[in-house]
Amino acid sequence: MNINEIQANICLKFGSDLCEIDPNGKIGIALASLNLSPIYGVRVKPENGTEGWYIWAGERSDEHDFFQPVHAAHIIDLLPEAAPYLALEPGYKFIIDRDGYEDVWRDEEGGVLSNNKDLN
Repeated sequence: MNINEIQANICLKFGSDLCEIDPNGKIGIALASLNLSPIYGVRVKPENGTEGWYIWAGERSDEHDFFQPVHAAHIIDLLPEAAPYLALEPGYKFIIDRDGYEDVWRDEEGGVLSNNKDLN
């Protein structure tokens, strides 16, 4: 199964519309945290050339430089565990780990991360 099929199955499993990302769009990733666990993802409304995703591992920091802008196409190399979830629509969140734990839900409040202006 290719990544597009995997993403479509994840969306179906969790009741999300399929909202594919642009490989050239930007995702906010906390690069310094990627060796930690668990892995968190939050998708807010895409704007300003971003895909709306913020991804980190371990504990989230409020430091202004915690997230770095990365083209979405690089997620497969940087954090392949997160790639299956990236077609979930805005408002979805996930927590996964490298041992198979998975929790995915829709946050009707839009999540704690709603300003992606720093990713441009």
